[in-house]
Amino acid sequence: MGNWLANDGLSFFVILVWLGINAFLFVHFYMQFLVERWFYSRAILGQALPWARAPAACLNFNCMLILLPVCRNLLSFLRGSIQRCSRSAARQLDRNLTFHKLVAYMIALHTAIHILAHLFNFERFMDAQLDKNDTLQYVLSQIGNGDNRSYLNPIRTKDTNPTYVMFTTIAGLTGVFMTLALILMITSSTEVIRRSYFEVFWFTHHLFVIFFIGLVLHGIGRIVRGQTPTSFQENNPAECEKYYREWGKNGTFCPVPNFAGNPPMTWKWVVGPMFLYLCERVVRFVRSQQKVVITKVVMHPSRTLELQMRMKGFKMEVGQYVFMQCPSISQLEWHPFTLTSAPEEDHFSVHIRIVGDWTEALYKACGGDKTEVQDAWTLPKMAIDGPFGTASEDVFRYEVVMLVGAGIGVTPFASILKSVWYKYVQQNANVFTRKIYFYWLCPETEAFEWFADLLQSLEGQMVEKGLTDFLSCNIYLTRWKESEAAHFTVHHEAENDPITGLKQKTLYGKPNWTTEFNNIAAKHNGAKVGVFLCGPLGLAKTLGKQCRTHSVSGVKFIFNKENF
Repeated sequence: MGNWLANDGLSFFVILVWLGINAFLFVHFYMQFLVERWFYSRAILGQALPWARAPAACLNFNCMLILLPVCRNLLSFLRGSIQRCSRSAARQLDRNLTFHKLVAYMIALHTAIHILAHLFNFERFMDAQLDKNDTLQYVLSQIGNGDNRSYLNPIRTKDTNPTYVMFTTIAGLTGVFMTLALILMITSSTEVIRRSYFEVFWFTHHLFVIFFIGLVLHGIGRIVRGQTPTSFQENNPAECEKYYREWGKNGTFCPVPNFAGNPPMTWKWVVGPMFLYLCERVVRFVRSQQKVVITKVVMHPSRTLELQMRMKGFKMEVGQYVFMQCPSISQLEWHPFTLTSAPEEDHFSVHIRIVGDWTEALYKACGGDKTEVQDAWTLPKMAIDGPFGTASEDVFRYEVVMLVGAGIGVTPFASILKSVWYKYVQQNANVFTRKIYFYWLCPETEAFEWFADLLQSLEGQMVEKGLTDFLSCNIYLTRWKESEAAHFTVHHEAENDPITGLKQKTLYGKPNWTTEFNNIAAKHNGAKVGVFLCGPLGLAKTLGKQCRTHSVSGVKFIFNKENF
């Protein structure tokens, strides 16, 4: 329980607070529309009125939050400031995209409730206008027919239909556009679309601009109206409701009630986050205009492209990432890539696996499909936004570290291992970290090739310096062919591994994580072990469970996952 609190306690608390505020706002605004001032509005609409207004308040709150988790510069600043005081609090900022998704789901839920309730409202407005029995609903619907100033029913004549009102009022039009934008954004954000058709996800996600414009304008028409405070004093429904046929006539003490809509309040909720996000985009734009020089292009096996670059004033920490744009490919698309260089190097680098249209175009632009050497001036121009902080920044704050990478997910740890090489081998720096367990899981032998040189160099240097116990490499091949299996068997007794060239032999299959965690816990009693993962969600769940299970009084495993 203690380790669960250390790993997930603060996140759980934040989620509870967020859910509690949503529940409070829903109940508070639901009850607010049950007071007497809204009696005549409820006489037409019934309970659909509070059911429409309560989720609207929750929508304001969640739309205020939705932009904050994607203000990456703000989060990087906060992370750097907070981690000096509390590492656990800083780690919560690494879950910004998870919270962003949760808020989006909450927006979708309240939008559905809001729309459903208003569909009932429009139907009841229409029924009240068509009622011929001289009922209270019909009389209320006729108020304001002469001057059209103080009316309750937005459907002014019996010849109008709800569809016409929906597409001719500000509330109706903005509601339709916001709903369509929200549907497109959510559906294109699914894992399948985002990974297979990233451009679709990227372009549709920018419909948030239309969504927020519609959100601010939605309440300007004041289509939901209630009795004014002055009118309520003169025409109290408790006393005047049963005399509705005599309202305003000579001899009656009940004048015709006056109605007005509430002033739009949404802008007050979202103006702050919108301003912060605008500043965020300005910072990104200014930074993206700085000159980037590609100093070296390396074509690694298994179609992996390495770009080494320089940019004035660029400073990084281990495990950080940048957004990259290639204007010759697309003026709008920005893609995140983990930095694989170390802070001690005079350049920064990324390794890009060629898996989609954009990466394929970049591969060709850099001469990946050509055999001859490319001149520097023929290389494409690049724009860089970043770097931005991740969980891996904290790696040297733990005495014992487990680094787990799956496939190309090893890229954050390239930066860490390079930094280890500079700190221990070249600079002899005194680093708090005393032991690193490195796990790399790959389905194909080709995936090892681009990273093997770094590991071989690091292993050789560690041997020379007598630091062989500092880094433990555990490389797993999760799938292989029969021909490869025969080759591995023949060369298994060789001094160096036939796949990676390391003295540490490649293991086959998947790790037995229970055994691994038990061994590490036994060797490092009393230590805090930082577990860092860059890999799929299924592996994250497994490691998170192992961290909770194997944390006892003697050792604690703290789980950290990369999120992009």
